Amino acid sequence: MQDTHIVITGASSGIGAAAALISARSGTRLSLLARTRTALEGVAAQACALGAQATAYPVDLTDAAAVAATGTALLAAAGPPDIFLSNAGSGRWLTSDETTPAEVVSLMAMPYFAAFYLTRALLPAMLQRNSGRLVYVNSPAALVAWPGATGYTAARWALRGFAEALRADLHGTRVCVSTVILGQVSSGYYAHNPGVAERIPGLARLLLPPITPHHAAAAILRGIQRGDELILAPPMLHALYLLNALAPGLIRWLTRTTGWRRK
Repeated sequence: MQDTHIVITGASSGIGAAAALISARSGTRLSLLARTRTALEGVAAQACALGAQATAYPVDLTDAAAVAATGTALLAAAGPPDIFLSNAGSGRWLTSDETTPAEVVSLMAMPYFAAFYLTRALLPAMLQRNSGRLVYVNSPAALVAWPGATGYTAARWALRGFAEALRADLHGTRVCVSTVILGQVSSGYYAHNPGVAERIPGLARLLLPPITPHHAAAAILRGIQRGDELILAPPMLHALYLLNALAPGLIRWLTRTTGWRRK
């Protein structure tokens, strides 16, 4: 991956930061985006120390105008990316009646609108060069709904639909699309979203042990290097994905009956 230009969102911590630091060892050129300037610049400095050329772009990814301006600056400085890793995401798991209108807008803004805004900013240059890979980090909620996470699930289905439609749009070009589905990752997400951990379905607790951001990022980068359209981690998620394809009704039943229940 030497001299590969990688754009990573949500790069100030967790999976995004881990992906930046792992790929930095290969001498990549990194454009790192996140909202928190201090943390983002810290990751960029670490990546440079490991051998990368890394530039931090602090930006609110839910602000369409700000993302467009950042995309223009990024392309002028480093050119179109070889890999765009859309990793930024947020949101609590709540039922519909627990979710305010403002919160459901926020849930949709991150990850879906953020992914759309930056894709729109970068894609024309990638198409002009006719190469590159767009990678969208998603959740098992994009495949199977479970109790107590309505707005979060809707946003994840939106991101999945966007990636699938984009792949159809780009058929016949050399710009490719990958979707990443990850199980539980032991990042700061659960600390920042109280109550979420209690709503993880029992099926997932039993079969999908938590993985670290480093392991998640390494799996993503391996999948990108292989050219995989679908990247799954941890390994047991492959079996559950196949079972969901063969017997979706069974997976839906197991997810609902082993998950959180309204008191």
